[in-house]
Amino acid sequence: MSDELLSAICLVAVLEGLFLFVAPGGWKRAAEQLYAMPDRQLRVVGGVFVAAGLLALWWVRRAL
Repeated sequence: MSDELLSAICLVAVLEGLFLFVAPGGWKRAAEQLYAMPDRQLRVVGGVFVAAGLLALWWVRRAL
């Protein structure tokens, strides 16, 4: 794995941990709402986030 990929994974872990540290109650409520959603809707939301993340990554990498 490249150093950039490992750095990105570490940054994701830091952000996830930050959300849990700052607002554990809000994170629990969000998780409960996600649990209540149908699988198809979760896949659509996940797909939108993947697409938005890839688009943002492309934009950032292009700007550098």
